[in-house]
Amino acid sequence: MENAVDAGLILRTEGLSKQFRGLRAVDDVSLRIRRGSIHALIGPNGAGKTTCFNLLTGFLAPTGGRIFYKERDITRLPPAEVARLGLGRSFQISSIFARATVLENIRLALQRKRGDSFDFYRSDRALGAYEVEAEKLAGMVGLQDHLQAPAGALPYGRRRALEIATTLALDPELLLLDEPSSGMGQEDVERITDLIRSVAVGRTVLIVEHNLPMVASLSDCVTVLARGSVLAEGRYADVAADDKVVEAYIGGGYA
Repeated sequence: MENAVDAGLILRTEGLSKQFRGLRAVDDVSLRIRRGSIHALIGPNGAGKTTCFNLLTGFLAPTGGRIFYKERDITRLPPAEVARLGLGRSFQISSIFARATVLENIRLALQRKRGDSFDFYRSDRALGAYEVEAEKLAGMVGLQDHLQAPAGALPYGRRRALEIATTLALDPELLLLDEPSSGMGQEDVERITDLIRSVAVGRTVLIVEHNLPMVASLSDCVTVLARGSVLAEGRYADVAADDKVVEAYIGGGYA
């Protein structure tokens, strides 16, 4: 029966923990991420959400526990190797090249996927091989009319959309998004919500997010962290009604 359950999982952790000088930022966390789902990781500030993301993607080494991606143990793999296996990750702080155009940013991400140099010295014809795919990705995130715009000149919401496009350029099977709506107004939140829903078709999405209406709209499953541990898990409506979750959010400064 256990094998039948695991067959539907793309990522799982066993007793995942991270300690910083006596502080257990992540404490015995066991996640189960189902293939094809949008799974949200939520909790008050300091709950361990981003630390957990950093562990899953190899940016931090765990103090204890194990991480399995498609039943392969990736616990100690470096970030580049984790990404090559199909885990694509965006960051809470945008990581685009501000002076490059939208098209150039996506094209560079496509070159990174190939694993060679960025080929700045190559001919326009050689680099142009990436442009059709780059334009397609720009269209997926609503940036088809901004291809030649410097990335740094884009409104904040569109910069986050560009970051998602550069992550999608790596063709991840599992897309990890860290606070995609952070700092956005309502119009941009709605745009990013629609974007995540569209790019989730055919892949799995794990999202860290503070915007609870967005989480309610998108997620198939929610894991609530508090003080580094799993407090509750299930459908959003169920965890939102859990007294322990309500208390944790009130204590963390949320209504």
